[in-house]
Amino acid sequence: MENVASQVTEEQTSTVVADTEATSSPLEENTDDQNTDIQTVETDSAESTASETDEEFDADELEDMSQFEDLFEQSLKTFKEGEILEGTVVGVDRDYVMVDVGYKSEGLIRVREFQDDDGTITVNAGDTVEVLLERWSSDDSTLMLSHSKALRKQVWEEVVKSFEAEEPVKGTVISRVKGGLSVRIGDRKSGIIAFLPFSQIDLRPLRDPESLVGSELECAILKCNRKRENIVVSRRAILEKDRASKRAETLKTLEEGQEREGIVKNITDYGVFVDLGGIDGLLHITDISWGRIEHPSKLFKVGDTITVKVLSYEPETEKVSLGIKQLTEDPWARAEEKYPVGSKVSGRVVSLTDYGAFIELEEGVEGLVHVSEMSWTKRIRRPSQIVSVGDNVEAVVLKVDPDNKRISLGLKQIEPNPWDLIEERYPQGTVIEGKVKNVTEFGLFIGIEEGIDGLVHISDLSWSKRVKHPNELFKKGQTIQAVVLNIDKDKERFSLGVKQLHPDPWESAPERYPVGSMVTGKITNVTDFGIFVELEEGVEGLVHVSEIGPGKVKTPVGQYEPGDELSAKVIHVAPIERRIGLSLKRIAEDEERSYYEEYSSNAKGATTLGSLLQEELVQQSIAKAKEGKDENSD
Repeated sequence: MENVASQVTEEQTSTVVADTEATSSPLEENTDDQNTDIQTVETDSAESTASETDEEFDADELEDMSQFEDLFEQSLKTFKEGEILEGTVVGVDRDYVMVDVGYKSEGLIRVREFQDDDGTITVNAGDTVEVLLERWSSDDSTLMLSHSKALRKQVWEEVVKSFEAEEPVKGTVISRVKGGLSVRIGDRKSGIIAFLPFSQIDLRPLRDPESLVGSELECAILKCNRKRENIVVSRRAILEKDRASKRAETLKTLEEGQEREGIVKNITDYGVFVDLGGIDGLLHITDISWGRIEHPSKLFKVGDTITVKVLSYEPETEKVSLGIKQLTEDPWARAEEKYPVGSKVSGRVVSLTDYGAFIELEEGVEGLVHVSEMSWTKRIRRPSQIVSVGDNVEAVVLKVDPDNKRISLGLKQIEPNPWDLIEERYPQGTVIEGKVKNVTEFGLFIGIEEGIDGLVHISDLSWSKRVKHPNELFKKGQTIQAVVLNIDKDKERFSLGVKQLHPDPWESAPERYPVGSMVTGKITNVTDFGIFVELEEGVEGLVHVSEIGPGKVKTPVGQYEPGDELSAKVIHVAPIERRIGLSLKRIAEDEERSYYEEYSSNAKGATTLGSLLQEELVQQSIAKAKEGKDENSD
């Protein structure tokens, strides 16, 4: 057989390439010429054979004749376009691979059909390959072949065969298209493209179908049209069939309390659906862990194999509830033993609320630190002022309630209570100095130490002045002195006084205003029951209405005015009650008694009827005065 390189000229090669790229087939045009050539060959061969039969042959010549007949039969071989042939690679050049398929000249295959992704030629001389006859011509002895089309035709034959036999095929997802996925059946060069609708991808709709690109799937063929090259496949049909088989087997052995392995099939906000083998069970988020879980996706991924416990199974509805935390002991069972009251523990802040912070001591065990237990001295309004989520902190166990799964913790108990030291550091009567931190209607707050303030009540601002509001005397930020009056560490109260820096003027009032002494002061108020007289700053006396004058006085209002000076006699002093009793009437009585005594001393030794009458009149006058006092007292 002649070499194609010696037969095909450059002009013929260009003609072959041009003819190969053309869309129309020359099969019909060459049919008559082909038949004519075959008939001519047959006639010539018959005549030659007839002439040779007249000669005598020996045994060797008969054997040569048999071989000749075989060659003759091969020369009569008929080639059809679209036919798949088996050939042997005889050469490879830059553009073509030459293949011997039994014709008088080699067939040509474009070299790119044998190149991989890197451009490397994957075929060598001597290799046997299957090819498809694309075009041939007896005139120029040219055969154009295709290896990839031969393989593609074989793939189609296998697909049609699988479709008719209802057998599945395997394909590789190559891209996402409108309405579904594009799946290639066969290799990259010779494979055929099938359509996989979204509804046929899985038993449940997939959120991200593109994640399957590059995956190899086993699918059933739903539709196959060879002429239109249209194939529709379904992966769901295969899964349903497999699921039904597994489901029947699982239902035979499924019982409550079992530990089984399953595959995570779907993840939601409220839990995980686990395939136990043809039947799905729900692993609720509350049954995943004894501890706190943000979202199931933080722990699982679709496709994970996990071990679960069957919590409940309803054969009628085929509902299965699963759990993972039930595979381990409830940590609260030994919480009281593990976290005794008063012990120090450490944990991580997992949540903050308006009223406190939750500390995870171990998986499934959390304790609450209330805002009131965060600081001895600071007034905490929000837990975020002290801690943040994720912080590792130490705390003291205050209370354990395993039945209700609650543990009360305290942060401030890690440090000594400063109020325990305050009482020793500032005993009662100590004079302190500090800045006014706040002024309210009821008093002043003075800073003593960091986080500890003392209160000066409005009643302890002055002994003498009637203070309506503390800001009349002090301003915020002002530095003042005060006396420690009382410390209540249980209630965390620190009482101070400013007026106690000076002696109480009432304590020496009996010495300064003895009973019987005469005093003078300014009238500050006049009421129906008496007159108030200021003797000094902060010290007032009262002239009761019964002590205003001889006889019965109904009211002093109108007779005396505020601001007037008034002299009176001290008749009573009560420093504890802060009262001084004054009298105007006693002054008149003293004057009368003085006058009588003076008169009596002048008339001493002379007893006459006139003197006796005069003395009787004086005694009657004194008696009447006493009667009037008694009536007013009543």
